[in-house]
Amino acid sequence: MPFSDFHGNGGAIGRVRQMLAHDRFPHAVILAGPAGSGKFMLAQMVARAMNCLQPPPGDLPDFCGACANCLRIGDADDLEARIAEALEAREALRDADKRETRIFVQTHPDVLIVPPDPPQNLIKVDQVRHVIATIHYRPATARQRVFLFTDSAFMKEAANALLKVLEEPPEFATLWILTENPGELLPTIRSRCITLRLAPLPFEEIEALLRDRRSGLNAEQRRLVARLSGGAAGRALGFDLARYAAARADALTVLNSAVGGNDHSALFKVTDTYRAGADGRQKTENLISAAYGLLQDLLHLKWAGDQMVRNIDLLPQLRSMAQSVEFDWLVRASDGLAEVERGMRRNLLRSLALDAFAAGLER
Repeated sequence: MPFSDFHGNGGAIGRVRQMLAHDRFPHAVILAGPAGSGKFMLAQMVARAMNCLQPPPGDLPDFCGACANCLRIGDADDLEARIAEALEAREALRDADKRETRIFVQTHPDVLIVPPDPPQNLIKVDQVRHVIATIHYRPATARQRVFLFTDSAFMKEAANALLKVLEEPPEFATLWILTENPGELLPTIRSRCITLRLAPLPFEEIEALLRDRRSGLNAEQRRLVARLSGGAAGRALGFDLARYAAARADALTVLNSAVGGNDHSALFKVTDTYRAGADGRQKTENLISAAYGLLQDLLHLKWAGDQMVRNIDLLPQLRSMAQSVEFDWLVRASDGLAEVERGMRRNLLRSLALDAFAAGLER
Protein backbone atom coordinates (compact mmCIF):
# COMPACT_ATOMS: atom_id res chain seq x y z
CA MET A 1 0.00 0.00 0.00
CA PRO A 2 1.86 3.15 -1.20
CA PHE A 3 1.44 6.70 0.16
CA SER A 4 -1.17 7.35 -2.52
CA ASP A 5 -3.51 4.94 -0.70
CA PHE A 6 -3.62 7.18 2.38
CA HIS A 7 -7.01 8.85 2.35
CA GLY A 8 -7.00 12.64 2.74
CA ASN A 9 -4.49 15.05 4.34
CA GLY A 10 -2.54 15.40 1.12
CA GLY A 11 -0.64 18.40 2.49
CA ALA A 12 0.69 16.46 5.49
CA ILE A 13 1.61 13.47 3.33
CA GLY A 14 3.41 15.71 0.85
CA ARG A 15 5.37 17.39 3.65
CA VAL A 16 6.45 14.00 5.03
CA ARG A 17 7.62 12.80 1.62
CA GLN A 18 9.50 16.04 0.94
CA MET A 19 11.40 15.67 4.22
CA LEU A 20 12.25 12.08 3.31
CA ALA A 21 13.36 13.11 -0.19
CA HIS A 22 15.75 15.76 1.15
CA ASP A 23 17.02 13.51 3.95
CA ARG A 24 15.79 16.03 6.51
CA PHE A 25 13.32 13.90 8.41
CA PRO A 26 13.32 14.89 12.12
CA HIS A 27 14.53 12.49 14.78
CA ALA A 28 11.47 13.10 16.97
CA VAL A 29 7.92 13.60 15.66
CA ILE A 30 4.63 14.21 17.43
CA LEU A 31 1.86 13.08 15.08
CA ALA A 32 -1.46 14.55 16.19
CA GLY A 33 -4.95 13.86 14.93
CA PRO A 34 -8.36 12.45 15.85
CA ALA A 35 -8.74 8.79 16.75
CA GLY A 36 -8.92 6.79 13.53
CA SER A 37 -7.38 9.51 11.37
CA GLY A 38 -4.54 7.21 10.28
CA LYS A 39 -1.72 8.27 12.61
CA PHE A 40 -0.40 4.73 13.14
CA MET A 41 -0.84 3.90 9.46
CA LEU A 42 1.18 6.94 8.42
CA ALA A 43 3.98 6.20 10.90
CA GLN A 44 4.14 2.64 9.58
CA MET A 45 4.26 3.94 6.01
CA VAL A 46 7.17 6.24 6.84
CA ALA A 47 9.01 3.37 8.57
CA ARG A 48 8.65 1.30 5.39
CA ALA A 49 9.69 4.19 3.13
CA MET A 50 12.81 4.73 5.27
CA ASN A 51 13.81 1.07 5.03
CA CYS A 52 12.36 -0.27 1.77
CA LEU A 53 14.86 -2.49 -0.05
CA GLN A 54 13.27 -1.93 -3.48
CA PRO A 55 11.78 1.60 -3.48
CA PRO A 56 9.70 2.33 -6.58
CA PRO A 57 10.98 5.03 -8.96
CA GLY A 58 9.50 8.50 -8.70
CA ASP A 59 10.15 12.09 -7.71
CA LEU A 60 9.21 11.47 -4.07
CA PRO A 61 10.09 8.53 -1.80
CA ASP A 62 7.67 5.62 -1.54
CA PHE A 63 7.86 1.94 -0.63
CA CYS A 64 7.26 -1.29 -2.51
CA GLY A 65 5.28 -3.11 0.19
CA ALA A 66 6.72 -6.43 -0.96
CA CYS A 67 10.36 -6.57 0.17
CA ALA A 68 11.44 -8.28 3.39
CA ASN A 69 11.60 -5.03 5.37
CA CYS A 70 8.22 -3.78 4.15
CA LEU A 71 6.55 -7.11 4.89
CA ARG A 72 7.99 -7.46 8.38
CA ILE A 73 7.15 -3.88 9.33
CA GLY A 74 3.69 -4.36 7.85
CA ASP A 75 3.07 -7.39 10.07
CA ALA A 76 2.37 -4.89 12.86
CA ASP A 77 -0.33 -3.04 10.89
CA ASP A 78 -3.01 -5.00 12.76
CA LEU A 79 -1.88 -3.45 16.02
CA GLU A 80 -4.76 -4.68 18.17
CA ALA A 81 -4.03 -8.29 17.23
CA ARG A 82 -0.31 -7.91 17.95
CA ILE A 83 -1.03 -6.31 21.35
CA ALA A 84 -3.45 -9.12 22.17
CA GLU A 85 -0.71 -11.65 21.37
CA ALA A 86 1.75 -9.81 23.62
CA LEU A 87 -0.78 -9.73 26.46
CA GLU A 88 -1.48 -13.45 26.04
CA ALA A 89 2.25 -14.19 26.17
CA ARG A 90 2.58 -12.16 29.35
CA GLU A 91 -0.34 -13.94 31.00
CA ALA A 92 1.43 -17.26 30.40
CA LEU A 93 4.42 -16.18 32.51
CA ARG A 94 4.96 -16.86 36.20
CA ASP A 95 3.45 -14.21 38.47
CA ALA A 96 6.87 -12.82 39.42
CA ASP A 97 7.90 -12.48 35.76
CA LYS A 98 4.50 -11.16 34.75
CA ARG A 99 4.80 -8.18 37.08
CA GLU A 100 8.17 -7.20 35.58
CA THR A 101 7.22 -7.71 31.93
CA ARG A 102 6.05 -4.76 29.83
CA ILE A 103 4.15 -4.84 26.56
CA PHE A 104 5.95 -4.17 23.26
CA VAL A 105 5.20 -5.02 19.64
CA GLN A 106 8.17 -5.82 17.40
CA THR A 107 7.70 -7.61 14.08
CA HIS A 108 10.93 -6.13 12.65
CA PRO A 109 14.19 -6.01 14.66
CA ASP A 110 14.63 -2.29 13.99
CA VAL A 111 11.04 -1.09 14.52
CA LEU A 112 9.78 -1.11 18.11
CA ILE A 113 6.17 -0.20 18.89
CA VAL A 114 5.40 0.91 22.45
CA PRO A 115 1.67 0.82 23.33
CA PRO A 116 0.14 1.81 26.68
CA ASP A 117 0.64 -1.00 29.18
CA PRO A 118 -2.53 -2.55 30.72
CA PRO A 119 -4.32 -2.46 33.05
CA GLN A 120 -3.64 1.24 33.66
CA ASN A 121 -3.19 1.79 29.90
CA LEU A 122 -0.28 4.18 30.41
CA ILE A 123 3.21 4.30 28.92
CA LYS A 124 5.32 3.15 31.86
CA VAL A 125 8.84 4.07 32.85
CA ASP A 126 10.17 0.55 32.21
CA GLN A 127 9.00 0.80 28.60
CA VAL A 128 10.84 4.10 28.13
CA ARG A 129 13.94 2.72 29.86
CA HIS A 130 13.97 -0.16 27.37
CA VAL A 131 13.95 2.37 24.53
CA ILE A 132 16.80 4.29 26.17
CA ALA A 133 18.81 1.08 26.62
CA THR A 134 18.45 -0.04 22.99
CA ILE A 135 18.16 3.10 20.86
CA HIS A 136 21.92 3.55 20.40
CA TYR A 137 22.38 0.12 18.82
CA ARG A 138 22.85 0.46 15.08
CA PRO A 139 20.17 -1.02 12.79
CA ALA A 140 20.41 -4.75 12.19
CA THR A 141 18.75 -5.05 8.77
CA ALA A 142 17.36 -1.55 8.11
CA ARG A 143 18.79 1.90 7.41
CA GLN A 144 16.83 3.65 10.14
CA ARG A 145 15.59 2.47 13.52
CA VAL A 146 12.04 3.50 14.44
CA PHE A 147 10.52 3.76 17.93
CA LEU A 148 6.80 4.37 17.91
CA PHE A 149 4.83 5.36 21.01
CA THR A 150 1.20 4.81 20.08
CA ASP A 151 -0.23 7.11 22.76
CA SER A 152 0.67 10.24 24.72
CA ALA A 153 -0.60 8.86 28.06
CA PHE A 154 2.78 8.72 29.81
CA MET A 155 3.26 8.17 33.50
CA LYS A 156 5.08 11.20 34.96
CA GLU A 157 8.30 9.29 35.55
CA ALA A 158 8.13 7.82 32.03
CA ALA A 159 7.67 11.26 30.46
CA ASN A 160 10.66 12.60 32.37
CA ALA A 161 12.77 9.61 31.31
CA LEU A 162 11.84 10.19 27.66
CA LEU A 163 13.46 13.62 27.80
CA LYS A 164 16.88 11.97 28.15
CA VAL A 165 16.68 10.29 24.78
CA LEU A 166 15.03 13.26 23.05
CA GLU A 167 17.95 15.51 24.00
CA GLU A 168 20.55 13.47 22.08
CA PRO A 169 18.91 10.93 19.75
CA PRO A 170 21.27 8.95 17.50
CA GLU A 171 21.31 9.95 13.85
CA PHE A 172 19.98 6.56 12.73
CA ALA A 173 16.84 6.59 14.94
CA THR A 174 13.43 8.22 14.63
CA LEU A 175 10.94 8.48 17.49
CA TRP A 176 7.21 8.92 16.95
CA ILE A 177 4.64 9.94 19.56
CA LEU A 178 1.04 9.55 18.41
CA THR A 179 -1.58 11.64 20.16
CA GLU A 180 -5.05 13.09 19.86
CA ASN A 181 -4.00 16.08 21.94
CA PRO A 182 -0.34 17.27 22.00
CA GLY A 183 -1.22 19.34 25.08
CA GLU A 184 -1.14 16.12 27.12
CA LEU A 185 2.63 16.01 26.65
CA LEU A 186 5.12 17.94 28.75
CA PRO A 187 6.16 21.28 27.16
CA THR A 188 9.76 20.07 27.35
CA ILE A 189 8.84 17.05 25.21
CA ARG A 190 6.93 19.17 22.68
CA SER A 191 9.86 21.59 22.36
CA ARG A 192 12.18 18.73 21.34
CA CYS A 193 9.88 17.37 18.62
CA ILE A 194 8.37 18.50 15.34
CA THR A 195 4.57 18.33 15.40
CA LEU A 196 2.66 17.08 12.36
CA ARG A 197 -1.14 17.19 12.31
CA LEU A 198 -3.75 15.12 10.51
CA ALA A 199 -6.91 17.18 10.13
CA PRO A 200 -10.45 15.73 10.15
CA LEU A 201 -11.91 15.23 6.68
CA PRO A 202 -15.15 16.90 5.55
CA PHE A 203 -18.25 14.86 6.42
CA GLU A 204 -19.21 14.70 2.73
CA GLU A 205 -15.87 13.11 1.88
CA ILE A 206 -16.33 10.50 4.60
CA GLU A 207 -19.85 9.74 3.34
CA ALA A 208 -18.49 9.22 -0.17
CA LEU A 209 -15.81 6.88 1.19
CA LEU A 210 -18.43 4.89 3.11
CA ARG A 211 -20.59 4.65 0.00
CA ASP A 212 -17.68 3.03 -1.83
CA ARG A 213 -16.33 0.85 0.99
CA ARG A 214 -19.30 -0.02 3.24
CA SER A 215 -22.19 -0.89 0.96
CA GLY A 216 -24.18 -2.38 3.85
CA LEU A 217 -24.92 1.08 5.27
CA ASN A 218 -27.89 3.06 3.98
CA ALA A 219 -27.74 6.82 3.34
CA GLU A 220 -28.92 7.80 6.84
CA GLN A 221 -26.43 5.44 8.47
CA ARG A 222 -23.59 6.79 6.32
CA ARG A 223 -24.52 10.33 7.31
CA LEU A 224 -24.58 9.36 10.99
CA VAL A 225 -21.31 7.40 10.92
CA ALA A 226 -19.53 10.22 9.07
CA ARG A 227 -20.38 12.58 11.91
CA LEU A 228 -19.79 10.14 14.74
CA SER A 229 -16.33 9.33 13.35
CA GLY A 230 -15.35 13.00 13.61
CA GLY A 231 -14.06 13.11 10.05
CA ALA A 232 -11.57 10.27 10.65
CA ALA A 233 -11.55 7.90 7.68
CA GLY A 234 -10.12 4.88 9.49
CA ARG A 235 -12.58 5.22 12.36
CA ALA A 236 -15.50 5.56 9.93
CA LEU A 237 -14.53 2.45 7.97
CA GLY A 238 -14.38 0.35 11.13
CA PHE A 239 -17.21 2.02 13.03
CA ASP A 240 -19.45 -0.51 14.81
CA LEU A 241 -22.80 1.28 14.72
CA ALA A 242 -24.66 -1.40 16.69
CA ARG A 243 -22.13 -1.41 19.52
CA TYR A 244 -22.12 2.38 19.62
CA ALA A 245 -25.93 2.50 19.74
CA ALA A 246 -25.93 0.16 22.75
CA ALA A 247 -23.31 2.25 24.59
CA ARG A 248 -25.14 5.48 23.73
CA ALA A 249 -28.45 4.12 25.04
CA ASP A 250 -26.78 3.40 28.39
CA ALA A 251 -25.10 6.81 28.40
CA LEU A 252 -28.47 8.48 27.78
CA THR A 253 -29.96 6.55 30.69
CA VAL A 254 -27.17 7.77 32.99
CA LEU A 255 -27.46 11.40 31.82
CA ASN A 256 -31.28 11.41 31.94
CA SER A 257 -31.14 10.06 35.48
CA ALA A 258 -28.80 12.89 36.43
CA VAL A 259 -31.08 15.49 34.82
CA GLY A 260 -34.30 14.02 36.23
CA GLY A 261 -32.97 13.19 39.68
CA ASN A 262 -36.04 11.23 40.80
CA ASP A 263 -36.48 7.60 39.82
CA HIS A 264 -33.09 5.86 39.56
CA SER A 265 -34.39 2.36 38.84
CA ALA A 266 -33.46 2.57 35.14
CA LEU A 267 -29.99 3.82 36.10
CA PHE A 268 -29.36 0.98 38.56
CA LYS A 269 -30.62 -1.58 36.05
CA VAL A 270 -28.08 -0.34 33.50
CA THR A 271 -25.06 0.18 35.76
CA ASP A 272 -25.50 -3.22 37.41
CA THR A 273 -24.40 -4.78 34.10
CA TYR A 274 -21.01 -3.02 34.19
CA ARG A 275 -18.92 -5.75 35.80
CA ALA A 276 -15.22 -6.34 36.34
CA GLY A 277 -12.95 -7.88 33.72
CA ALA A 278 -11.77 -6.89 30.27
CA ASP A 279 -15.26 -6.99 28.73
CA GLY A 280 -16.63 -4.76 31.46
CA ARG A 281 -13.76 -2.34 31.01
CA GLN A 282 -14.35 -2.07 27.27
CA LYS A 283 -18.08 -1.62 27.84
CA THR A 284 -17.42 1.21 30.31
CA GLU A 285 -14.97 2.89 27.95
CA ASN A 286 -17.61 2.75 25.19
CA LEU A 287 -20.19 4.34 27.49
CA ILE A 288 -17.80 7.12 28.54
CA SER A 289 -16.92 7.87 24.92
CA ALA A 290 -20.61 8.01 23.96
CA ALA A 291 -21.40 10.21 26.96
CA TYR A 292 -18.65 12.68 26.02
CA GLY A 293 -20.14 12.88 22.52
CA LEU A 294 -23.61 13.56 23.88
CA LEU A 295 -22.32 16.31 26.18
CA GLN A 296 -20.50 17.89 23.26
CA ASP A 297 -23.72 17.86 21.23
CA LEU A 298 -25.62 19.49 24.11
CA LEU A 299 -22.98 22.20 24.24
CA HIS A 300 -23.35 22.84 20.51
CA LEU A 301 -27.13 22.99 20.75
CA LYS A 302 -27.11 25.52 23.58
CA TRP A 303 -24.60 27.95 22.11
CA ALA A 304 -23.79 27.16 18.48
CA GLY A 305 -26.83 25.58 16.85
CA ASP A 306 -27.21 22.11 15.38
CA GLN A 307 -24.74 22.33 12.46
CA MET A 308 -21.99 20.49 14.38
CA VAL A 309 -24.20 17.97 16.20
CA ARG A 310 -22.94 14.43 15.60
CA ASN A 311 -25.79 12.34 17.01
CA ILE A 312 -28.13 13.71 14.37
CA ASP A 313 -30.61 10.84 14.74
CA LEU A 314 -31.32 12.02 18.32
CA LEU A 315 -31.70 15.71 17.49
CA PRO A 316 -35.22 16.22 18.95
CA GLN A 317 -34.31 14.41 22.19
CA LEU A 318 -31.06 16.31 22.54
CA ARG A 319 -32.78 19.66 21.95
CA SER A 320 -35.18 18.89 24.78
CA MET A 321 -32.35 17.87 27.11
CA ALA A 322 -30.33 20.99 26.19
CA GLN A 323 -33.17 23.17 27.45
CA SER A 324 -32.96 21.45 30.85
CA VAL A 325 -29.25 21.97 31.59
CA GLU A 326 -26.88 24.91 31.98
CA PHE A 327 -23.23 25.41 31.16
CA ASP A 328 -22.01 24.68 34.71
CA TRP A 329 -23.89 21.35 34.65
CA LEU A 330 -22.13 20.38 31.40
CA VAL A 331 -18.77 21.30 32.92
CA ARG A 332 -19.48 19.21 36.02
CA ALA A 333 -20.63 16.32 33.83
CA SER A 334 -17.39 16.43 31.81
CA ASP A 335 -15.33 16.58 34.99
CA GLY A 336 -17.34 13.67 36.43
CA LEU A 337 -16.66 11.50 33.39
CA ALA A 338 -12.95 12.26 33.72
CA GLU A 339 -13.15 11.12 37.34
CA VAL A 340 -14.79 7.84 36.25
CA GLU A 341 -11.93 7.33 33.80
CA ARG A 342 -9.37 7.90 36.53
CA GLY A 343 -11.27 5.50 38.77
CA MET A 344 -11.03 2.78 36.11
CA ARG A 345 -7.23 3.07 36.25
CA ARG A 346 -7.47 2.46 40.00
CA ASN A 347 -9.80 -0.51 39.43
CA LEU A 348 -12.75 1.09 41.23
CA LEU A 349 -16.08 -0.72 40.99
CA ARG A 350 -17.53 0.50 37.70
CA SER A 351 -21.22 0.27 38.56
CA LEU A 352 -20.73 2.34 41.72
CA ALA A 353 -18.57 4.86 39.86
CA LEU A 354 -21.32 5.40 37.28
CA ASP A 355 -23.99 5.64 39.99
CA ALA A 356 -21.89 8.22 41.85
CA PHE A 357 -21.37 10.15 38.62
CA ALA A 358 -25.11 10.44 37.99
CA ALA A 359 -25.92 11.24 41.63
CA GLY A 360 -23.27 13.96 41.73
CA LEU A 361 -24.94 15.74 38.80
CA GLU A 362 -28.44 15.88 40.25
CA ARG A 363 -29.65 19.45 40.26
